[in-house]
Amino acid sequence: MPLVGSVGCPCRGPPLKLAGRAQRPPPPRTIAPKCDVSSPPPLLTRRAVSAVTLLLTAIPFPASSPQLSVASASETEAEVPGGEAGTPVLELERYTDKDQGFTLLKPASWPKMEKAGATALFQQEGKGSNNIGVVVNPVRLSSLTDFGTPQFVADRLLQAEKKKESTKSAEVISTGERSGHDGLTVYEIEYTLDSTRGGMKRIFTAAFVASRKLYLLNVAYSDTEEKPLDKQTRLVLEEVLHSFDTV
Repeated sequence: MPLVGSVGCPCRGPPLKLAGRAQRPPPPRTIAPKCDVSSPPPLLTRRAVSAVTLLLTAIPFPASSPQLSVASASETEAEVPGGEAGTPVLELERYTDKDQGFTLLKPASWPKMEKAGATALFQQEGKGSNNIGVVVNPVRLSSLTDFGTPQFVADRLLQAEKKKESTKSAEVISTGERSGHDGLTVYEIEYTLDSTRGGMKRIFTAAFVASRKLYLLNVAYSDTEEKPLDKQTRLVLEEVLHSFDTV
């Protein structure tokens, strides 16, 4: 009488029935892959960490975009007097993006530019390597503290910078945090970057997470041995850095 056997995977429906004439020893069996019924990934996965790292290195941007008009509802808020000899005084004005939910001060003389991937970008006319960029992207974090400390973020940021072929050197100057609107945690990082794209720069970065979005501000300014960043301009850039906040 014919014997009936079965072969199949419980994940792929009912087994197929095969007819045989004689009972033979079963052949060596390979272990079938388990069905992928994994649970949802935790809040901070490797992919989320990688995404944040890539976002942290998304700026600064090259000076290659056409000039656009400055956003409406800009209001002059501050003017830093007494610039050093040969250094123009930077007047600051408030820029607010209500749709994306952030605000900051920016030099009034720096027009807004269009750049793919940038939520907002402002560049000094005639010297695009001096710029202020903002990137907003969704993340799976509820707070920046879920990602790590300011020093941890700074270390990851510099690791990513140093992997770029254009980077000659990068060094953290300082890290810290402050409270923003409604007690929001804001990280601030200052570092130097020497690259084949723009030479030596001083970078000021601020970051916070709100409503499952990562907000990144990057302020880049030339800081060469021949013409180092002067104290007055530094104060203005720090004011820009500290002004970055949620609406």
